[in-house]
Amino acid sequence: MTRSIAVRAAVAVAALLVASPALAQPDPLPSWNDGPARRAILAFVRDTTDPASPAFVRPEERLATFDQDGTLWVEQPAYAQLAFALARVVELAPNHPEWKTKAPFAAVLRGDREAMARFSRKDLEAILVATHTGMTTGDFQLAVKGWIARARDGRWRRPYTDLVYQPMLEVMRLLRANGFRTYIVTGGGQDFVRSFAGEVYGVPPEQVIGSALATSYVHARDGRGVLERPARLLLDDNEAGKPESIHLFTGRRPQAAFGNSTGDRQMLEFAQGSGPAALCLLVLHDDGAREYAYGPARGLPASKVGTFTQQLHDEAGKRGWVVVSMKEDWKTVFAFEP
Repeated sequence: MTRSIAVRAAVAVAALLVASPALAQPDPLPSWNDGPARRAILAFVRDTTDPASPAFVRPEERLATFDQDGTLWVEQPAYAQLAFALARVVELAPNHPEWKTKAPFAAVLRGDREAMARFSRKDLEAILVATHTGMTTGDFQLAVKGWIARARDGRWRRPYTDLVYQPMLEVMRLLRANGFRTYIVTGGGQDFVRSFAGEVYGVPPEQVIGSALATSYVHARDGRGVLERPARLLLDDNEAGKPESIHLFTGRRPQAAFGNSTGDRQMLEFAQGSGPAALCLLVLHDDGAREYAYGPARGLPASKVGTFTQQLHDEAGKRGWVVVSMKEDWKTVFAFEP
């Protein structure tokens, strides 16, 4: 009798699991509201991984690329790497007494926000050269890791690595669970992002592509071979530089590409060339309450940081790219939300 009850119970549990797929297969995108964007992501994964589908992609060819700033984490009111560079100016100032009266460093040391808001490209380049070069790659990595550990964002007063979009982390995990290699393709510094990409995104350093300085092989005082960072740009990984660098590093065309600004347009165009099943997605920042609202697409405020123009929005519509409304499509923006 006891054995009969146990058998019937086992059969009942098995039937329940079959009848209720949600119990057997948890929702892979719990931070997404149901809608065209969520359905497009799930359909892409289903179609490219089903051997019976005409859109099937062999596992060794599966590749997805993600912009970082504004696509994976917050980029307003200024890029995190710029905050790092400004903090480095203050840190290095004791070794450079001339900076107290020399532009643009003097404005940074005074904390003159109005002057810093007017910095030209030449000013920013001077700051980046002073804070990102003249050291080994190992020393630079230690500097980034140290800053990431102690820096706090001005709005939320949280580590920058907390300001990662939970919905996009879910997409990355879903793709990796289905055999896709996920690459970060950023206009920011390659070595800067490599310092934390593994811990934050689950992306190893060899799958981070970004703007990069040249390196020079030299010997340290103890005889070890090291790489130094001279003030010479090697890769400008923005706009057309993104597909060019993707080819350089992977030799492949991605089937999926995720961005949020005009700087990502060529990367999405490149991915779309992989075939009709390609997934091209743009994040539109239209939620000023939970994050920021800027465009100027759809009449949102214009921004020089992460510009999403109406022209790009119109192109997305014509090409069938998915435009994600942060306000409408995301249940949750950050993992720390209540």
